[in-house]
Amino acid sequence: MAQRRLEVLESEWFPAYVVWELTLRCDQPCRHCGSRAGAARPDELSEREALGVVEQLAELGTREVILIGGEAYLHDGFLAIIRALRAAGIRAGLTTGGRGVTRALADEMAAAGLHLASVSVDGLQPAHDLIRKAKGSFEGAIAALDHLRAAGVTIGANTHINRVNAPDLEALYELLRDAGVRSWQVQITAALGRAADRPAMLLQPYDLVTVAPRVAALKRRAFADGVILMPGNNLGYFGPEEALLRSYYEGGRDHWQGCQAGKRVLGIESDGAVKGCPSLQTAAYVGGNLRERGLREIWTEAPELAFTRARTTDDLWGYCKTCPFAQVCLGGCSFTAHALFGRPGNNPYCHFRARSLAAEGLRERLVPGAAAPGRPFDHGLFEIVLEAHDAPEPKTPSAPRSELVQLSRRPARSAE
Repeated sequence: MAQRRLEVLESEWFPAYVVWELTLRCDQPCRHCGSRAGAARPDELSEREALGVVEQLAELGTREVILIGGEAYLHDGFLAIIRALRAAGIRAGLTTGGRGVTRALADEMAAAGLHLASVSVDGLQPAHDLIRKAKGSFEGAIAALDHLRAAGVTIGANTHINRVNAPDLEALYELLRDAGVRSWQVQITAALGRAADRPAMLLQPYDLVTVAPRVAALKRRAFADGVILMPGNNLGYFGPEEALLRSYYEGGRDHWQGCQAGKRVLGIESDGAVKGCPSLQTAAYVGGNLRERGLREIWTEAPELAFTRARTTDDLWGYCKTCPFAQVCLGGCSFTAHALFGRPGNNPYCHFRARSLAAEGLRERLVPGAAAPGRPFDHGLFEIVLEAHDAPEPKTPSAPRSELVQLSRRPARSAE
């Protein structure tokens, strides 16, 4: 597929939405971190190099850049990069754990031109601090929301749903709403990076039968409350609430239209590696490095970035190949499927799929096989077991929250 000659005009696709990892340095050792953030990468882009990247993004027509890490604010050029993005007419946003966001830093971000900051809040305090592996992390995240709002930055929140925090969804929505959050993105924790080491932490595909309707019910409340609640790219897919979940306004008819990696979306790693989506596995999807090739050349010529532009139903396999929505969905989220099976094209985290199997008295359970090697954006391998929908639940996932992450820990082949 990667070698397939593309017959698309260059003008059809451009990186409108870019997620840029400024540094892998981080002040929280989160248990679910896909990039295994902590220490900086060995050779991260300097401030001068990063400002050159801003110029290239502007030339390609980029509209919005979300700065991430690690923690983006730990990069020495963080504020200068925000200023450069604003000067280039590109809207600058930030996704942050918020632990180091003081009122003074929030004021500096606002003065530099930061438009939006989304703070990661992964449950109420017990679940959040357990997942983030840092006592006081929850208080820091909530304080960051207050500081950013007071500084005049538009605030949002984002949440990874897993078996540790799934019981908190309704109470968490109310907390975020009351904190002044006006946009909330929810997605499922994928088996990527450190989360791949903790399989019992992850939702099972059949959990979507209950989780997706709960998110849909919250979406209805959010419309009434003036909150924009949107699912991430790996949550949903053609259940009865699909239009509700994907639409920005009440009564909308939007729906999932396939993975946008390399079509309208671009990811940049802190050492200059470029891929079609920030969460795609580094080993399989990096199309070039900005120290060696220009961004336009990578975008237009690298097959690793163009794989979704050429994707058809011929690239699907397993259940996804037989699905009535195959031609539109094209296998759902690429990095989520790749994280499970080492290739995209068959994604069991699908509401339609889980509901259809349940109607037949069946469910799919993911069983971990090979462990992840312990590198940023890596993955292990899983197998699918098809079983009766009322089969006994495996013991580990039903353990108390405090044990759930610890008991599911698998040693990586190299240090985190």
